[in-house]
Amino acid sequence: MTPSDASRPGERTDGAVAGDRPPPSGPRQTPTPLGRLVATVERLRREVREAHAAADGRALVELAKGILMGRLDCTPAAAARQLDELCREAGLSPLELAADIVNQAARDQVSEIAAEFVERNATAQPAPRAATVGVRLRTAESGALAAADTQAVAESLLANALTPLGSVAVAVWAAAPDGSLALAGHAGFPAEEASRWRHVPPGVATVPRLALRERAAVTLSDPEREGLPSVGHLQWPRGGRMAVPAGTGGRVHGVLEVIWPHPLAPLPPPVHRQVEALAELCAHTLDTAPPPAAAPEGLLPDVSELIDLAEGLHDPTVILTPVLDPGGRLADFRIRHVNSRFADPVGRARADVNGALLLEAYPTAAGDSGLFDIVERVHATGEPFRAERVSLTSLVDQIPLTSVADISVSRHGAAVLLIWRIEDETARLANLLQHAQRLGRIGGFEENLATGGITWNSELYALHGLPGTAPPVPLRDLPAHAHPDDAAALGRFLRAVLRYRRPASVNLRLRRSDGILRHIRVVAEPVLDSAQRLHGVRGACQDISAQHWTEVALAATRDQLALTEAESAERNRLALQLQHAIMPPEHHVEAPGLRVAVRYRPAETESLVGGDWYDTLVLPSGLIMLSVGDVAGHGIEAATGMVVLRNALRGLAVTGAGPGQLMSWLNTVTHHLTKQVTATAVCGLYDPRTRVMRWARAGHLPPVLVRKDGAEALPLIEGLLLGALPDVTYAEQEVALEPGDTLLMFTDGLVERRDASVQDSLAHLLDTVTSGADDLDGRLDGLLTESWSDTDDDTCVIGVRVD
Repeated sequence: MTPSDASRPGERTDGAVAGDRPPPSGPRQTPTPLGRLVATVERLRREVREAHAAADGRALVELAKGILMGRLDCTPAAAARQLDELCREAGLSPLELAADIVNQAARDQVSEIAAEFVERNATAQPAPRAATVGVRLRTAESGALAAADTQAVAESLLANALTPLGSVAVAVWAAAPDGSLALAGHAGFPAEEASRWRHVPPGVATVPRLALRERAAVTLSDPEREGLPSVGHLQWPRGGRMAVPAGTGGRVHGVLEVIWPHPLAPLPPPVHRQVEALAELCAHTLDTAPPPAAAPEGLLPDVSELIDLAEGLHDPTVILTPVLDPGGRLADFRIRHVNSRFADPVGRARADVNGALLLEAYPTAAGDSGLFDIVERVHATGEPFRAERVSLTSLVDQIPLTSVADISVSRHGAAVLLIWRIEDETARLANLLQHAQRLGRIGGFEENLATGGITWNSELYALHGLPGTAPPVPLRDLPAHAHPDDAAALGRFLRAVLRYRRPASVNLRLRRSDGILRHIRVVAEPVLDSAQRLHGVRGACQDISAQHWTEVALAATRDQLALTEAESAERNRLALQLQHAIMPPEHHVEAPGLRVAVRYRPAETESLVGGDWYDTLVLPSGLIMLSVGDVAGHGIEAATGMVVLRNALRGLAVTGAGPGQLMSWLNTVTHHLTKQVTATAVCGLYDPRTRVMRWARAGHLPPVLVRKDGAEALPLIEGLLLGALPDVTYAEQEVALEPGDTLLMFTDGLVERRDASVQDSLAHLLDTVTSGADDLDGRLDGLLTESWSDTDDDTCVIGVRVD
């Protein structure tokens, strides 16, 4: 059922709810005694409801007559006649006209709601009348003011104002300071259901609890879907609900909960305003104390009692009372009293704060979740608030100064008691020092040599493994608790402090009574009196056992690392010697019609023993074998693999096979090595008689041919790197050399660069070799000098000059 302000069947035109009509006449039946009793009870109920409605209506009419008497200065009889004459002229019922007269005279929330309803529906056809809304609210107001208790108020609200809105039940909850809710009044519920919800303990999530927490109206179209139970959820499990806090003067006394039988469509704003107005009527019946606005300007009785209480407290205390605006809403809090122990966060005197408004004295308290919001919530709900380390900010010459305090806020009658304890800097630093000593396992001591008194902190007792009731150990007796090997160092320490009166420190091994040996560092200084005589000693002891054993472990680790480094350096030295013995940095080969020069540059880092090799060999057939290669990786394994492959290629070359076949056999050797070696290589067989060189490559960069008109890399032919597959066939290619030509074979250490592609590196090499020296040795030396490589790898270069 959707709430509406239109009249419904069963609603009388004078605003009172009509009684139940008898069913249509039918065949007459003989009534039974029980039937007569039920009919009698129903008739009496109907008469009671009509009597209540009539009484509420008469109260409203009498109020209108009183207003006319005051305006016209006439007698009650004349006011009654004037009211009847106005009713005939306006075509309204006495109840509707009485509501209009009261609205015009009151200018309160009810009259504003009626005017708002007319304004919102001014264009409707036919134009609605505000009399229905005004009559309902004024009748409900009259009934509430005349009711003896909250239960009667709830019944009047449902009968006069909420049933026309489609509501079927209403509950009025009283909020207690402990957070609990009590069902103070209800209408529309069975008696058994109401008795089950007489008391709701604190912390139970219900619809009214949600409104109380938010301090605002809450509308739930389907509470069952939200999972929030409340009274009547068995009768109307999916009934819509609206809960509105009921409060006056900034205090929330309870909650008005209205229930509809079906899921609730969005309510228009006028309906919200009507329910909020009804909630305010409930608040007056729930508030048993006199409102603060009605109190004299002097101190209230409960404030006087709080002043006596505040003066007996040791913490700074502020007593606040609410300040209301002309509309009765909370605007601020007045600082009624600050006790003698009051300490302003920014150092202002009591007189500068006492009597001021809270937001004037502390304007930054109005921020979100600030001090004002906390005080307002406590004043509204009565639930006390306590928190530690809350920031309090004040403005001094427009400069914000922030202090940290523990606060406690509670409501006492019409006043609010605010207690704060500004965090003392000395206490905070002492607490910080205690935590630092605990984390650093540092114990402090002070010894009075004149009286023999000794003071230890708890950490020093724990370090010695002694209970807090045990007598402290004097500084002179410390050698008896130390390891004998530390006696000499401890003696020097004691002489420095006690005889020479100088600060000193010592590391020793402390033997505790429980058999545990701890490594500690003792730092002490002498305390001198006014005559510069030794009066006492103070100092600290730190447990450095973990640091000691860490240093021992680090020393052992460093020794092991040094040994490992020495062994690694020796292995690399032997590998380098082997590498240099096989491939000296410079090498020349004499062959008919051909001059061969070789350059080998080992890696700059000695630990990077590489697998690069070069080889030149005059075969029995008269051919000259030229080869370079590179075994993947570094270290002993790479150097060993290099020796194996270089010697294998030498042995295979004497068979007279071509370079392609030599690469195929060398691949088989590489693949079956136990270390899973992979390598690249290029091999050429030069015939001095024809000046033709046949060559093949296995994943290696091609040779470079240098002639008078420029330099170019030989075409790239197919050839997989060595060791990847067991059986690989390699292609061959021939190149005819001419007198004056230079052929270069090299490993990637000459050209490889991290930030450039292979093509760019080759292009740089071609430019370098073209502009270099003309003789063979100068050209190879220039290549090593102008090398573009930055990979810190071995480099092998073979240069062949045809005469």
